[in-house]
Amino acid sequence: MRTFRYERASTTSGAVALLAEAPHGAFLGGGTNLVDLMKLDVARPDLLVDVRRLTSDRVEELSNGGVRIGAGVSNSQLAADPLIRRRYPMLSQALLSGASGQLRNLATAAGNLLQRTRCPYFQDVTTPCNKREPGTGCSAIEGHHRDLAILGTSPECVATHPSDLAVALVALDAVVRTEGPDGERVIPMTELHRLPGAEPQRDTVLRHGELITAIDLPPLAFAACSYFRKIRDRASYAFALVTVAAAIDVVDGVVRDVRIAFGGVAHKPWRAIKAEELLRGGPAGEDQFRRAAEAELADARPLAGNAFKVPLARNTMVRTLLDLLEGPR
Repeated sequence: MRTFRYERASTTSGAVALLAEAPHGAFLGGGTNLVDLMKLDVARPDLLVDVRRLTSDRVEELSNGGVRIGAGVSNSQLAADPLIRRRYPMLSQALLSGASGQLRNLATAAGNLLQRTRCPYFQDVTTPCNKREPGTGCSAIEGHHRDLAILGTSPECVATHPSDLAVALVALDAVVRTEGPDGERVIPMTELHRLPGAEPQRDTVLRHGELITAIDLPPLAFAACSYFRKIRDRASYAFALVTVAAAIDVVDGVVRDVRIAFGGVAHKPWRAIKAEELLRGGPAGEDQFRRAAEAELADARPLAGNAFKVPLARNTMVRTLLDLLEGPR
């Protein structure tokens, strides 16, 4: 590990100011991903600004009926929170499907959203990787890409985003609140992460020194009927091949509203806009769910080693929606 400077700011504005003066610095929350990348020599910050105790570690109900999650809330705390389990069960399910209990105790909600890809070439500094070193090439395209993206890829990168929590938040139309050198702003979760395009090294739209301070969930009554399903190679402590976060509101056999997002298939959590539009106002049933899934996945461009993800994603979405029709899980 390379040498670095460590600072603990007393305010969020102080933390932002410290990082604004360090182009190669980084915020440190739980550190469960960043420290690993530093050990691998993938991340090389010369300054770490500790923000773990600066942002709220509480889950609070808002006056509009929504819920605010402090950026410093641990994954374990968030998964166990009674308000989250009752109103947004997919969030709790997403968190409990990832990592180990020890990691969930340390990892923070904001840090979970900012994880870097687990593409093996990104984590191996001896191989070319445009995300790690722009302009060097993407080793995964001709190499091992079984776990990688089928949607929204570019010739520069086929990496996937690893956060399960982010997928559920995208499905719920959550927003993140930030504080940065230019002040505060609110960013929809659907816009926080980027597709790779020609700049795969940029995971999010956050500016350098911009700190996530909270995550807001909207008041969404039918989110109480939601579910997160994760398909992986083994039942524990494995990153996703495909995930689906879904919530559906059906009245008299007709889909009044629906929210669907995929994980494990793109450089960012993938909101299934086409599928949702096809389902709203129509009958709820397996045939309709299958047609909607096929429409959403029509633009998939899998590589030779991950073509199985297309039918896997389709079947996972259909099964998840059918399970929701049977009632709360």
